[in-house]
Amino acid sequence: MAVRKDALALLWDQPPAGRRGPKPTLTHARIAAAGIELADAEGLTAVTMQRVAEALDVTKMALYRYVPGKAELIALMTEAALGAAPELPAAPWRQALGEWARQIFAGYVRHPWALATTVGPRPVGPNELSWMEVACARLAGTGLTGSEMLDVAATLIGHVRSIAQQDVAAGSAGPEQDLQQGIATVLHEHRDRYPALTAALDATVEQGGSDQALDFGLARILDGVELLITRRTGA
Repeated sequence: MAVRKDALALLWDQPPAGRRGPKPTLTHARIAAAGIELADAEGLTAVTMQRVAEALDVTKMALYRYVPGKAELIALMTEAALGAAPELPAAPWRQALGEWARQIFAGYVRHPWALATTVGPRPVGPNELSWMEVACARLAGTGLTGSEMLDVAATLIGHVRSIAQQDVAAGSAGPEQDLQQGIATVLHEHRDRYPALTAALDATVEQGGSDQALDFGLARILDGVELLITRRTGA
């Protein structure tokens, strides 16, 4: 599926300053904000040109003057929801990338619909690229190749996305507690068939440590990257 040029133009082209004619009544920022509010409240399927136009108190045809269609609307929403990459703490690359990944996770939790809009062929805007820029900048000088830097970022994002999807699906209970409760219900009658799993679950209940999958996974990924850097540089 080809990336539509209209969407790229909306994300990257700045409107000409001081153009003649009536002053626009809408801006792309307002349109994106209206779509985001709707998606946050009711999910991505609720976002239509008609619903967004109603939220902005304009006609659907008026909205088409600013956004050619739903694909471009979703692109604007995604770009606005992601926001520009934040400044990371002046810390070693490992600590900085850990914070980078946690902030991506927080964004997915705030806007769960973005999990669906940030996969596959799509128009990529300056905000989304700024996140990759920050990650690559922090890995520069570590001895990793350009391909490896991109793979590190992709692996971290993949882990974050997986946990965010579980977190959103589980709701307030948390993904691990939700899973543990389901397993515990079954194990109550079948403990003898699954002794190792039962022991692990009992230990978790006794010692704590549930709902740490995000941090645990990030730490193990970064352990592996650190080992590779150490082997590569001898430092």
